[in-house]
Amino acid sequence: VSIIKIIVLKPRRRMVMSRTIVVTSGKGGVGKSSMTINLGYALASQGQKVCLIDADFGLKNLDVMMGLENRVIYDLNDVISLKQILVKDKRMDSLYLLPACKSLSFENLNVDYMMKMIEQLKNEFDFILIDSPAGIEKGFQYASGLSQEAIIVVTLDVVSLRDADRVVGLLLKQGVTNLHMLVNKYNDEDIHKGRSLTLKDAYDILSIPLLGLVYDDHEMLEANNKGMPIYLQKNLSISGCFDRIIKRLDGQEVPFQKNKKKPLFERIFG
Repeated sequence: VSIIKIIVLKPRRRMVMSRTIVVTSGKGGVGKSSMTINLGYALASQGQKVCLIDADFGLKNLDVMMGLENRVIYDLNDVISLKQILVKDKRMDSLYLLPACKSLSFENLNVDYMMKMIEQLKNEFDFILIDSPAGIEKGFQYASGLSQEAIIVVTLDVVSLRDADRVVGLLLKQGVTNLHMLVNKYNDEDIHKGRSLTLKDAYDILSIPLLGLVYDDHEMLEANNKGMPIYLQKNLSISGCFDRIIKRLDGQEVPFQKNKKKPLFERIFG
């Protein structure tokens, strides 16, 4: 079943250009969806109107990780208005989700119509973040084809970086030249002990600007499981990583956040 008709939102008058960014990776398991969600919350907290698009058809992760699965009534397989499909976040007024559809495959997706839908969303939103499927198959090609720029999420291991390098090449071939590298699960101790690659290694392989670091923290997994994005837990230092990332996304020069470890007693006994 393909999308036949979507009644679009009424355009609003805009003072600035909307930005459409695909958040992608070369392999799964690097935390791409977590990065998409928390960047969305960080942008919305600064007054930006943000739409997250779950482009990982068949898996449908973002609504669960945001705690919005019970609010999803319609999806892209329904012939209704775009306004009805969009799900407003219950904790952030200017953050919306366009959920994926489990029953809609890329083979049956009308990409031209999705492009028109993105153009309509640009009239309404300041930022559109597209959570791309990992890898370089049809899902990636679809998501990157809708975007003007890309954030490539990596971890400091050879497989992640080599796969990401291939993604960078494909994005450049598609004309997406505004590329940013985001290193997730960054661990100082692993680097110092030689268990992981370094930031220099990552830059040598990818040769694209470093947008930010998100430190390795088990709290991220717990937050995703609870549908409570870690950015909203301001008592955790990791949430500050996203504030710095969106400032760099805006062209500001800010230092990288230092990893503030909990005291040993607290780490052992919680």
